[in-house]
Amino acid sequence: MAHDDDIYATGFGRTQVSADEAMHRLVEGNARFLAGQERFAGMQREALAALALEQRPYATILGCSDSRVAPELIFDAVLGELFVVRVAGNVLSPEVAGSLQYAGAHLQTPLFVVLGHGGCGAVKAALERRFRGVQHHSRIHLLLESILPALHDIDTRLDPAAQLAQAVEANVRWTIRQIRESPEGRARLAEGRLQVVGAIYDLESGQVRFL
Repeated sequence: MAHDDDIYATGFGRTQVSADEAMHRLVEGNARFLAGQERFAGMQREALAALALEQRPYATILGCSDSRVAPELIFDAVLGELFVVRVAGNVLSPEVAGSLQYAGAHLQTPLFVVLGHGGCGAVKAALERRFRGVQHHSRIHLLLESILPALHDIDTRLDPAAQLAQAVEANVRWTIRQIRESPEGRARLAEGRLQVVGAIYDLESGQVRFL
């Protein structure tokens, strides 16, 4: 069921939605995206003026920088509905953690989604670094260091495509674990004010699979 009445008004002066409702909206949005029934067709001036005063996104998305994986599009969300943090490999760096802390402490989004995707280049590079000793530029190397802990249990007997798929999911779960085990994550989870989930976006089909 689409939230037609919320297309341009989600959040302004309204009670925060629950984590379950936020998840439901994401699932519905991806279904609209798959069906070619997206809602966004431009923003009315009144909606932009209201957003300039306040934002109350219903979910925070930590996703990859890959140009093919734009959360606002694949979840059919409009301005003000999602707080999105994007970094190659959807890793949790200090800067990313600061952004997530802002989302939790100030925006109080009830749902955090770590969004990986099939064929992730950052995860593939981390696999090459771990199992083949491939060297990368210094800054890329630092990024890959954040992914390597997720790859300890990767099955080296798998073919490359299956190994990468396993590594992508393992990396999402590793980031979730770090968020949940952070001091602020533990506090919000203990209060029942936060749900953290993982998801994988399929580049070919456009479908999001929640873990």
